[in-house]
Amino acid sequence: MPVSRLPLFSPLAARSCAAALLSAGLAVSSVAEACTRIVYHGADGEVITARSMDWKSDVMTNLYVLPKGIERNGEAGPNSIRWKAKYGSVVATGYDVSTTDGVNEVGLEANLLWLAESQYPPFGKDSKPGLTIAAWAQYVLDNFATVDEAVAALEKQPFTIVTDNVPGEDRLTTLHLSMSDASGDSAIVEYVDGKQVIHHGRQYQVMTNSPLFDQQLALNTYWKQIGGTVMLPGTNRAADRFARASFYVNAIPKDEDPNRAVASVFSVIRNVSVPYGLTTPEEPNISSTRWRTVFDHKRKLYFFESALTPNTFWVDLKAIDFSAETGKVMRLDLGKDQDHTYSGNATKDFKPAPAFPFLGLKT
Repeated sequence: MPVSRLPLFSPLAARSCAAALLSAGLAVSSVAEACTRIVYHGADGEVITARSMDWKSDVMTNLYVLPKGIERNGEAGPNSIRWKAKYGSVVATGYDVSTTDGVNEVGLEANLLWLAESQYPPFGKDSKPGLTIAAWAQYVLDNFATVDEAVAALEKQPFTIVTDNVPGEDRLTTLHLSMSDASGDSAIVEYVDGKQVIHHGRQYQVMTNSPLFDQQLALNTYWKQIGGTVMLPGTNRAADRFARASFYVNAIPKDEDPNRAVASVFSVIRNVSVPYGLTTPEEPNISSTRWRTVFDHKRKLYFFESALTPNTFWVDLKAIDFSAETGKVMRLDLGKDQDHTYSGNATKDFKPAPAFPFLGLKT
């Protein structure tokens, strides 16, 4: 599958296109859950990825350590893709049936965000092996060390994404995938009209939600013409968060102190978060930020921050035994609404636990 390219716009064309797309964006934004993901390129090769998880109710997230060597399948019935985890990972679950965010031991990150416009190809007995959307990010973390390696494999389309309703809801799970690695490389994977579309390159530092990614790029071209120091859009809509995040992630200083760099990245992802408990009667589906993660790819520190606790904590991947022989599945219980309080290095607070089951196709 060819990698999509960033279209070229003149300032006038960008404004005209942005006006049309803004109207389209307004039409879909009120029915989409909200999340944001950013990749920061800092001093001395520092790369930091951050994301917010915005959802209208408790997403029942916990953190898991998953060692290498685990055998998995796509949970799509007899015609499921099968693999053995080549790399260990630390992941944040959704409803404890899906990997919604995570990092692996060699520094690759994968994030799933909502995209209402997603349309996946049909799945049947003659399709390529099925992969539940709940394990899409985990497949990437288990199998690949870099974005480039993952893109090369995904372009061959080794599986068919299989989706189902959101747990407890009567609506289809529609997501897109982002990936980033320690080199600063990035990729966005979407399914548009049943076809896989991949945007691959260091320049793709931001992902939010609706509209489709190529349309987000066009909208952001308009805001770049105005300039972030002159005016930035301030609402919680996905297109506005995209514009703010795109400006700020490149405007913050490239501090040589990694702790300062992490602090700057946290400030950006907080800037595009949605206040907890926000209610907007005119747009009832705008969702509060539940939690945020920040991953320092160089130091392999995975930071987690809940909206309901005063502390930020981190997991040190360098201190974890990911080996197939002696590594164990471990769980960090975050509590209802992720309200359990941890502080500082929480690596030691993980406890042995069964691996969570991926939500699959009902057969």
